[in-house]
Amino acid sequence: MVKRNPHIIKLNAGYLFPEVNKRKRAYLEKNPNAKLISLGIGDTTEPLYPHMTQSLVKAAQDLGTAQGYSGYGSEQGNLLLRNQIASKLYQNTVSSDEIFVSDGAKCDIGRLQILFGSHTTIAVQNPSYPAYVDTSVILGQTGEYNLEQGNYRGIVYLPCDPKNNFFPDLSSAPRTDLIYFCSPNNPTGAVSTREQLTALVNFAKKNRSILIFDAAYAVYIQDPEIPKSIYEIPGAREVAIELGSFSKMSGYTGVRLGWSIVPEELKYEDGSSVKTDWSRIVSTFFNGASNIAQIGGIGVLDDQGHPEMMKMVNFYLENAQILKNTFLEMGYEVYGGDHSPYLWVKFPGLKSWDAFEYLLEHAEIVTTPGSGFGAEGEGFIRLSAYGHRSTILEAVQRFKSVGVH
Repeated sequence: MVKRNPHIIKLNAGYLFPEVNKRKRAYLEKNPNAKLISLGIGDTTEPLYPHMTQSLVKAAQDLGTAQGYSGYGSEQGNLLLRNQIASKLYQNTVSSDEIFVSDGAKCDIGRLQILFGSHTTIAVQNPSYPAYVDTSVILGQTGEYNLEQGNYRGIVYLPCDPKNNFFPDLSSAPRTDLIYFCSPNNPTGAVSTREQLTALVNFAKKNRSILIFDAAYAVYIQDPEIPKSIYEIPGAREVAIELGSFSKMSGYTGVRLGWSIVPEELKYEDGSSVKTDWSRIVSTFFNGASNIAQIGGIGVLDDQGHPEMMKMVNFYLENAQILKNTFLEMGYEVYGGDHSPYLWVKFPGLKSWDAFEYLLEHAEIVTTPGSGFGAEGEGFIRLSAYGHRSTILEAVQRFKSVGVH
């Protein structure tokens, strides 16, 4: 018989979000009349706005005509969409030739592991989005720190907590080949300042590391002084890949559309082009994002769709403020929610899964346990602001009625 991939055995028993759903289903089996409110998995809830919808409808209808039918497209993505991403989201600080359209940032995370291979070492924020770690483990990027050699073969966890404003202490961080970093952060909702990101870029340059910057929630940033892209930082083009997504900025979680940016200046140790290899990986593993999704993306970013997109973003930010104000009034320690759709709430005296179960049992609210994102998340839960306004207001009343202290 074929042997099992030994690295899959090293994974936790289940990926975090399926485990949340498993417990949700178990509760519903015992309580079939329960009226659960889900603030756990960060899935968008609001219907697409009219112009966004019509862009998708027209793209699908065109496929039913001889003139409008299209088969395989460019693996790198529709050129008009790439031009729009470059101009509307990056003010042409990146070139359309450096943009690779995909079926989502999460998929790109996995393909990047294939690009760099199992020999690489990585650093992640702790807590962090589970896909960074799990895809690394599957590929075999596990090991122990070697004090004698002064290097690390595996995954380095960089503590990010309220004491350091959710930004790692780079002075004590070992050198790794790759650094995964997310701002606005999932799960904590924290955003990194220009000074912090400058330090991060300089750290990557000093260590000749590649920074993989996850900017999936950048559109939620409201303060113009906070960078929305790592390429706003001098020198970042020499060390950074950036990931972006339509999922949370335009309600495309089910449509599936994202992008990656690999600058021309980004080189390997031997001086060869990372962009060239990424193009080879993409064309080998991927036949391009759905034509319908890409035409829809063009509609999201055009002059009619962009205001709709921002209306949706602002709606979810208002939800986040309603939730945050509630927890602050109740005396809780709460972070995020200002430039992010996520809130990071401390439940003193309870472990994360215990707080999850308490809120499920007593308030019929589904959250996400902070410990599922890493050891530094213990004692916290993550709340998603994705929900109908009536649902958010109902959740507020339930939280107030069962407050945990």
